[in-house]
Amino acid sequence: MSVLHKTITFMNLKDAKILVTGGSAGIGKATAKLLIEAGAKVAITGRDIEKLNRVAKEIGAIPVAFDVSDYEVIQAKAAETVEALGGIDVLVNNAGIGDFPSMGDIKIEHFERVFSTNVFGLTLLTQELVKHFTEQKNGHIINIASTAAVRGFARGTVYAASKFALRGMTECWRAELRPHNIRVILVNPSEVTTAFANEERIERPDEIYKLRPLEIAHTIKATLEMDDRGFIPEVTVWATNPNRS
Repeated sequence: MSVLHKTITFMNLKDAKILVTGGSAGIGKATAKLLIEAGAKVAITGRDIEKLNRVAKEIGAIPVAFDVSDYEVIQAKAAETVEALGGIDVLVNNAGIGDFPSMGDIKIEHFERVFSTNVFGLTLLTQELVKHFTEQKNGHIINIASTAAVRGFARGTVYAASKFALRGMTECWRAELRPHNIRVILVNPSEVTTAFANEERIERPDEIYKLRPLEIAHTIKATLEMDDRGFIPEVTVWATNPNRS
């Protein structure tokens, strides 16, 4: 009886060309740092140019300064990123914002602000880079959503709506892009100790039983390293017991 052998091929992160949006803090920074330590060439985006340049120098990343919600610059910034990296293998859509008004206080401006980053700008940037993935018949898109993409919560109407939208978009892109060997993956972190929703953008200190950005970074790295015959379409990361005293 003959046995068909196939060489198992894992994504080699060494020299992989990766863009991480919102990469100057929190999950984005931790992910970029971990991937760089694995040998990848990583570009990070951010709105605060001074902070972006400082973090890029600290972790060895390539800074690309722009706001994902600035639609007019996305095409040019995507091209700049691909040129700086010498190609593109992975897009980590991590940049995100939130507004949390009560139901009675919601205004259309809340939706416009949050969706401009979490949905619209994210889509436009992904469109630009998918052109490269399709041409090379390989690529990875990792969308960072939230547990708010799978269940709502009080005062979460605007934010959860944007993450439910991202989850639906991820499923549609996955169906459309799989024939081109493009893996589209959704990562849903629960509460992580970052500067998210902090107007001063000050990072929260680690709390012993809550998730750190590093746990999400490890999750992202693991999804990329899986044998390319398969992929993890969606993964949700919870703290084991965040309220333990």
